[in-house]
Amino acid sequence: MAVKNFGTRLKKLFAGDKLSPVFFESLEDLLIEGDLGAKTSFELVDQIKTEIKNKKIKTESDFMELVKMYLSNQIIVDDYTPNNDKMNIILVLGVNGVGKTTSIAKLASFFKKEYGINSVLSAGDTFRAAAIDQLMHHGHKLNMRVVHQQHGSDPGAVIFDTIESAVSKNDRIIIADTAGRMHNRENLVKELEKIDKIIKTKTKEGSYKKFLVIDATTGQNGLRQAESFHNAVGIDGVILAKYDSSSKGGIVVSICRDLKIPILFLGTGEGYNDLVRFNKNDFLNNLLDLK
Repeated sequence: MAVKNFGTRLKKLFAGDKLSPVFFESLEDLLIEGDLGAKTSFELVDQIKTEIKNKKIKTESDFMELVKMYLSNQIIVDDYTPNNDKMNIILVLGVNGVGKTTSIAKLASFFKKEYGINSVLSAGDTFRAAAIDQLMHHGHKLNMRVVHQQHGSDPGAVIFDTIESAVSKNDRIIIADTAGRMHNRENLVKELEKIDKIIKTKTKEGSYKKFLVIDATTGQNGLRQAESFHNAVGIDGVILAKYDSSSKGGIVVSICRDLKIPILFLGTGEGYNDLVRFNKNDFLNNLLDLK
């Protein structure tokens, strides 16, 4: 669970005895509670300990800037831009409940606003009937085409049909939904691997990307989700959903550091326009409660 007022708690901790073992133990605990991960937390505390003992950290400002600089060095950012010369296929992955289908609609709205391009939505989550209905609702609201079949249909066939349809209509962007849960993890992985293979046989190099949606409040479980999907099909970028600038989302540090996956977008609300490109400086200022 991400820590509320994480930056405020860091500042309060720094006001105490900065050379005592208790300070460094408490700092480690706070960083880990903030979802930064054990490796990152231990290394950062070692660096802070050295800087304090060498008297290079004298003020709260020095302390917070060192934390920010260290975390900034861990975070990877990528500004995704659709390829103008090829059809773009984006496969969106994530466990149920993270806001995956809503994030697909926000992505489609973002591309329409940013590039003036209508996306084709593919209802590849055939495991959950509500996911098909939800995507069709978003398509209607956004005035964008949704390719779908019945609940329980082969998701690979749905995405294959979407690609065939998009090629015939000269569409530029396909955004495809996927199941977030099946009867067991092995079935889910096999299904995703099958979909991945189908798309790769239908697209040219460079036009196919896989985005993972992570709930900003999910904590270290988000890292385990990222590992699972990354091992199955490889992830090209992360969308951090349900982020409202309330000092949370430290899990992105662990995902970038451990898996080398960049962060692409932040979902900041419920509306179609509530998706923004990830800004590392703004994110860290919010996380650390810096002006």
